[in-house]
Amino acid sequence: MEPLEMAIRMEMEGKAFYRTASEKSTDELGKALFARLAGEEDFHAAKAREIAEFLARGEKPLAIEESLDNGDHIRAIFAEAQKKARSKRRSGTARELDLIKTALEIEEKSRKFYETHGASARTEFERRFFIALSHEERGHYLSLVDYREYLTDPTGWFTRTERHSLDGG
Repeated sequence: MEPLEMAIRMEMEGKAFYRTASEKSTDELGKALFARLAGEEDFHAAKAREIAEFLARGEKPLAIEESLDNGDHIRAIFAEAQKKARSKRRSGTARELDLIKTALEIEEKSRKFYETHGASARTEFERRFFIALSHEERGHYLSLVDYREYLTDPTGWFTRTERHSLDGG
């Protein structure tokens, strides 16, 4: 199977997982984060499909820099959750933490795949696309780590995100 075809398949599997995770999540932030990640996986699959079609016709695809998200949408989800949850203490349910664990595995597998195929891509454009996707998957991974911390150590999460000083001086 061609790397772009495999990328499409992986992204669609990720989308399906995140849609289900969003439905299963019992946390408002989890629902929003998983739904957003489903949308981003769908977008990645569409871009991979578009690039494969361009390359099959012997044409040059659109610029990559214009096509991928820089993480602002996910950061906005966390910022909104932070505003809403200031007075609520969160604790991660086993189900929620299992969803996060599986999501982290998916993102890491995808990141490694894109790094590997970026290094062996047939064209410079494909190489740049796979590297860009690798960076996005890394961003997804870090967002999921952030969410896990939000659930398992809310005090630490709020301290870190609000940048409180604990120096006692």
